[in-house]
Amino acid sequence: MKKVEAIIKPFKLDEVKEKLTEIGIRGITITEVKGFGRQKGHTELYRGAEYVIDFIPKIKIEIVLPDEMVDDAIKVISEAAKTGRIGDGKIFVIPVESVVRIRTGETGENAL
Repeated sequence: MKKVEAIIKPFKLDEVKEKLTEIGIRGITITEVKGFGRQKGHTELYRGAEYVIDFIPKIKIEIVLPDEMVDDAIKVISEAAKTGRIGDGKIFVIPVESVVRIRTGETGENAL
């Protein structure tokens, strides 16, 4: 099993979620996050004063999947989240040792 974490632009969330659902992914976790990479921050003017916004709002999507679904998930996320501009985001794939469904006690892929 693998955990796929994707950091994307907020306005791309609905499109990414729809495409993941189409390939049969049923459970995702979404978190509003802030950060910066190459996109860095920008300067804004508020009541005549300039200030720098260092951290850009993003969405973090987390999905735990069987190994055989990881490539499809990466492809779908990449295509749906891409704008072709700086700051489109990143996808991370992390090994998962075990999963336990709290309600039933199921473990492994059965718990997904």
